[in-house]
Amino acid sequence: MVNKIKKVPLLPLRGLIVFPSMVLHLDVGRDKSIAALEKAMVDDQLIFLAAQKKTSIDQPKIDEIYRIGTLAKVNQMLKMPNGTLRVLVEGLDRYEIVRTIDEEDEVLVEIAQLEEVHADQTEEEALMRALLEQFEQYTKLSRKVSSATAQSVVDMEDPARAADIISSHLSIKLKEKQTLLEMTNVTERMQHIISLITNEKKVLSIEKKIGERVKTSMEKTQKEYYLREQLKAIQKELGDRDGKSGEVSELREKIDESDMPEHIYEIALKELGRYEKVPQSSGESSVIRNYLDWLLDLPWTKQTQDTIDINEAEKVLNEGHYGLEKVKERILEYLAVQKLTNSLKGPILCLVGPPGVGKTSLARSIAQSVNRNFVRISLGGVRDEAEIRGHRRTYIGAMPGRIIQGMKKAGTINPVFLLDEIDKMSNDFRGDPSAAMLEVLDPEQNNSYSDHFIEETYDLSKVLFIATANNVNSIPGPLLDRMELISLSGYTEVEKLHIAKEHLLPKQVKENGLKPSNLQIRDEALLQIVRTYTREAGVRSLERQLAKVCRKAAKIIISGEKKRVVVTVKNLEDFLEKPLYRYGLMEVEDQVGAATGLAYTSAGGDILSIEVSHYPGKGKLILTGKLGEVMQESAQAASSYVRSRAKELQIPADFYEKFDIHIHVPEGATPKDGPSAGITIATALVSSLTGRAVRKEVGMTGEITLRGRVLPIGGLKEKSLSAHRAGLTTIIIPKENEKDIASIPESVQQNVTFIPVSHLDEVLEIALVEEENENQSSGNRN
Repeated sequence: MVNKIKKVPLLPLRGLIVFPSMVLHLDVGRDKSIAALEKAMVDDQLIFLAAQKKTSIDQPKIDEIYRIGTLAKVNQMLKMPNGTLRVLVEGLDRYEIVRTIDEEDEVLVEIAQLEEVHADQTEEEALMRALLEQFEQYTKLSRKVSSATAQSVVDMEDPARAADIISSHLSIKLKEKQTLLEMTNVTERMQHIISLITNEKKVLSIEKKIGERVKTSMEKTQKEYYLREQLKAIQKELGDRDGKSGEVSELREKIDESDMPEHIYEIALKELGRYEKVPQSSGESSVIRNYLDWLLDLPWTKQTQDTIDINEAEKVLNEGHYGLEKVKERILEYLAVQKLTNSLKGPILCLVGPPGVGKTSLARSIAQSVNRNFVRISLGGVRDEAEIRGHRRTYIGAMPGRIIQGMKKAGTINPVFLLDEIDKMSNDFRGDPSAAMLEVLDPEQNNSYSDHFIEETYDLSKVLFIATANNVNSIPGPLLDRMELISLSGYTEVEKLHIAKEHLLPKQVKENGLKPSNLQIRDEALLQIVRTYTREAGVRSLERQLAKVCRKAAKIIISGEKKRVVVTVKNLEDFLEKPLYRYGLMEVEDQVGAATGLAYTSAGGDILSIEVSHYPGKGKLILTGKLGEVMQESAQAASSYVRSRAKELQIPADFYEKFDIHIHVPEGATPKDGPSAGITIATALVSSLTGRAVRKEVGMTGEITLRGRVLPIGGLKEKSLSAHRAGLTTIIIPKENEKDIASIPESVQQNVTFIPVSHLDEVLEIALVEEENENQSSGNRN
């Protein structure tokens, strides 16, 4: 119901609602608002107060102001020193804007009064009692309403006036207050206020509980602080200046300054609280202290910035390693992929090769090329799962596993982590450490690696793991499946010569206190050292021999005999004594019953001489030379094949009844095993039985079947290098290994002829001397 049209100035309010019957002070500073007030004071002191919809607007337009507001009387106006006006207004009645009259200095609006709607008097009386009761309870919980205000409201008899005064004192949002202002139905207004008060009471009740809890916590903290200060004073009087409390304070400071994740930080504080309460003499005290030290020392977030520069990485690899071109190429490919993906996550590299070929130094060079910290742990001989997983914190002396120890040593969460000799792990009743390594080397799992000592998960996903091994056959299948193999075979003579000149000799000259001008070793002498003083795939023995030369030279220079020492082939024995090995280990002449095989060991490739002798007997097969089960079976297979082909080979059909056959592999103290000696044993056996000699320059490798088929083998590159070192010029290989010839160095391929075969008949045709030449070897027959 609308009546009583008035024309009055408009005063927009920011964040404030004025209800009828409400008296309050307002500070007015906007030009238009000041003009409106001055207009009101000139006229009848009446002004229309309406709230802005958005408090952020400084000069609101008429559609940005609520249409329903309160007509108020300006009882007092005072000009402040800063130019603003402080006015005292009294709300009269609800009005609604009907029309806007724009003028230059102020805004005049035409407003119409909104009549209040009353319901049944009894219902209003009941609602008012409920409202006053709720408001009284609200004032007890809220500190914003004074007891005098509450009492004045309780004494009111007009429901509409009481509802408006209560609405003005509620801590509710502006929109809720505007809703109450727009309600002309007194009954609905009181019901809505009761609902709002009920909700506010719940909120205030929760706030009160939180306040009491905070107060209790503060009182407890103050009490602990007071007791701690007393304890410090007592310890000081007893002569213990800081005591355990000083240690605890220091640890707490370190924990606060550490880079621990939030959940680790909470665990550290919890353990520190236990440490503080446990007596210093207790064994548990040292266990907790050790645990806290590990939590503080471990890197949780610290990392180095990767700088993957392929050209720089190639330069670093070439400076530290001569040869190994394919290996270095694979590493550069790996780094290029990581550069493109902006992450060093990827396959776990496993460098496989004999000792001394540079596996560890390659890993160190990778770390240097990507600007990461380098850490190495040796897994050789590890047979306890706790070595990897750590010990549980149930006894004094418990320690984390080697992985966590390595991370502490690295100091960052993204080092290059070398797992050295991963093939040398074993297992016993204490668990299988290789199974514990599965989680470490799995990119899908190691972001939450669990150590028994630390107990909480640790992120290993940013670590670049590199493993090394001499022999992959001893690595369990599941562990091998997680790694990408990169093979490092032995070096050729030419490569060893360059390594000695460019790396090993300058290093040993420096370590033995010499200057480059003090010692010169001629290239011929270096080559002689490689050939007759070392017999290895790597260069460790070569470095030891060069160190011996440097020590002899140092003695000569210190004694004053010479100022410069030159080592040549002629005087080499003066420095290294007699040669340790004979260069070219192949037979001096063709032999009957002796064939040269090629073997692949953990130390690289080697040649294997196999001898066969037969003599009158009852058909026994005697095997000597500490042969493994596989070689024994190869010997039996070779014997069976020769028996089945006796007629074609021109061997008496009953030889196995009249002769005993003795197969021997020299160096009997060294265990030997593997399938690749099959064709070598068969060739030596046929040579012995037929009296045909085996060519001295021929080496061979391949597995044999009962039908004479030659099956493929592994380690052809290493075997070829050993054959080249021994002076062999022809190597018989299985047909299926023909594809592996490409991996053999060019210097070896130029001096060695590779003949692929698929059947033993082809081997015999190549390896055995022709019939007409037999008489030349008759002196060597059995």
